[in-house]
Amino acid sequence: MTKITETELEEVLKAYQYIGTLKSRAPYGNGHINNTFLLTYDIPGHGEKRVILQEMNQEVFQKPKELMENIIGVTSYLRRRIIENGGDPERETLNVIPTQEKESYYVDSRGEYWRAYIFIEGATCYDQVETKEDFYQSALAFGNFQHLLADYPAETLHETIPQFHDTRKRFNDFRRAVEEDKMGRAELVQDEIRFVLDREADADVFGDMLKRKELPLRVTHNDTKLNNIMIDDVTRKGICVIDLDTVMPGLAMNDFGDSIRFGANTAAEDETDLTKVSCDLELFEVYVRGFLEGCRGSLTENEIRMLPMGAKVMTYECGMRFLTDYLEGDHYFRIHRENHNLDRARTQFKLIEDMEAKWDEMEAIVRKIAEM
Repeated sequence: MTKITETELEEVLKAYQYIGTLKSRAPYGNGHINNTFLLTYDIPGHGEKRVILQEMNQEVFQKPKELMENIIGVTSYLRRRIIENGGDPERETLNVIPTQEKESYYVDSRGEYWRAYIFIEGATCYDQVETKEDFYQSALAFGNFQHLLADYPAETLHETIPQFHDTRKRFNDFRRAVEEDKMGRAELVQDEIRFVLDREADADVFGDMLKRKELPLRVTHNDTKLNNIMIDDVTRKGICVIDLDTVMPGLAMNDFGDSIRFGANTAAEDETDLTKVSCDLELFEVYVRGFLEGCRGSLTENEIRMLPMGAKVMTYECGMRFLTDYLEGDHYFRIHRENHNLDRARTQFKLIEDMEAKWDEMEAIVRKIAEM
């Protein structure tokens, strides 16, 4: 995305119903996709209030109106459920701030789409697991997200990124990137290419089960990294699922698997020292326990049984996506150094190798916790 000028940002700020005096504004977070700003306002009689302002990446999200329809639909539903359960809807779900025209988004003079949320105070997102309890709380939160939305009609949601977790499509995209080799990089990564090709059968596991109606279609988050959970600074409990851009119809195992891929990895997602990369079985067990507790019986037996495969498939898919982006010139994921996407891909592949070595243990952990 292009850098936002002061003039362009001023235009967007004027489109919203902010009350008070703007005290500060600054880039916020370390997401790969959207431009995000944190705004701080001084409101007479109420003190400081903060707002998250985001420019949506139309290269990634080509139908931003549909994306916002999903977010409004899901957050409105969650808000009702949270109130029914005696919770705090101001902190337990995202709250979209309308524009002066009462819209959920603003289109600026360049044709770019923006949205704003109330900032959730007194809570923190963590990029890596700091304690087992934090990971457990994130599992509870994502499981609870599944539980609260269990009766939401998933088929009414738009696919904000068509075939986002269609692993067969991701495999075909990868193979095409290898064949086209636009950047002349394929010869540099022959081992990584072979790794993906050798596991082609994993690309079809969930798609085939869905076709056979062995798995239900659900409302899924589709980006369940630890840093998409707000953890309360005082209680250390997971209170809110954020970053709802990829909420759409999907599979529960994908949500579970992406959390394991990111949170049970003993190293950073872009670690260059692969000896540090492994799947921590203790963290895996912590997450299985929290996720199933949060789901509160919402999952079918097949979904529970396939949780380890969710971890492997999501890691495989993500590794393919990083490697595909590297082969195509790093146009999707934001990079911060040379070969950044290649480093990310190698980390995923090393994690898969470790999961394969621990497969029987992973399945046994799920059976024990689910008492299957």
